[in-house]
Amino acid sequence: MVDVALQEMSAEFAQLYSRSGRPSIAPEKLLRALLLQCFYSVRSERMLMEQMQYNLLFRWFVGLGMDDEVWDVTVFTKNRERLLEGEIAGRFFDRVMEPAREAELLSDEHFTVDGTLIEAWANRRSFHAKKDPPKKGSGSEGRKLLRDTHESESDPEARLYKKSTAGEAQPSYLGHVLTENRYGLIVGACVTESGARAEREAALAMLLPMRQRAGRGERKAVSLGADKAYQGEKFIAALRAMDVVPHIAEYEKEVGISKNWLTQSEREDPGFVLSQRKRKLVEKVFAWIKAVAGLRKTKLRKRRRVDWAFRLAAAACNLIRLAKLLRVPA
Repeated sequence: MVDVALQEMSAEFAQLYSRSGRPSIAPEKLLRALLLQCFYSVRSERMLMEQMQYNLLFRWFVGLGMDDEVWDVTVFTKNRERLLEGEIAGRFFDRVMEPAREAELLSDEHFTVDGTLIEAWANRRSFHAKKDPPKKGSGSEGRKLLRDTHESESDPEARLYKKSTAGEAQPSYLGHVLTENRYGLIVGACVTESGARAEREAALAMLLPMRQRAGRGERKAVSLGADKAYQGEKFIAALRAMDVVPHIAEYEKEVGISKNWLTQSEREDPGFVLSQRKRKLVEKVFAWIKAVAGLRKTKLRKRRRVDWAFRLAAAACNLIRLAKLLRVPA
């Protein structure tokens, strides 16, 4: 599957490299090496280069001969930045999903969305007051928030945030995943700056292409399952405007801002219970990306780099699942 995806992207790779100058690392080999880092939980590029010195299976997958020299880790990371500029991770993610669409493994009717906290490569002590804070904040009615007045010297785009009241606010990003409910395959992934509205905004952005692909005016209903964090009036109204049935978990007791916005017909929808059961598939995805692919704490700085790594890890997760579903021979 990787061979087919990379072969279809050869024209896109050619645009990233000059025809003259010193030879560089082939983008196909570079991307294969990064996939190995996700598959086998290699903590750093330096350890990856060290393993490729003696691991013949790694060399075979990447495309290096037994006598070929392994790249220097500095050269490897610099060439990785070139793939970042070309947005290769997102395109590779789409190419990987083509066999699943051809085999009709993807559901285009029922989806689940969720977000997870990704610890940034920064420390709480690195946050200091900005030299030129804005006169108007990003809070309600122009109220200044911490992100308006302070920023991290290590990673200016990381924000102090916590998803639960019991947790501790830490420099972080939010990783978002949209899965289909048939086999739990990832159909959308992105990373945003941490914030209270980030999960709902990312969910609508990822769901829009899925809704357009399913088409409007058809009898089949499109549904979206999610936890209580998505129980908001504006978000549910936006889903209704997109002709999407909200299967959002509700609060047992409405206290303060914790209010339920589903109608009685939406609560009694026959797919509501099933959508809530399928939510565990998203948690399995997050567990793999954070524990196996090593994104519990990112080693990259700035949101664009973290988003690139998150999309690549999502593609690697789909490859593991598709190899079993499609029964690809070893």
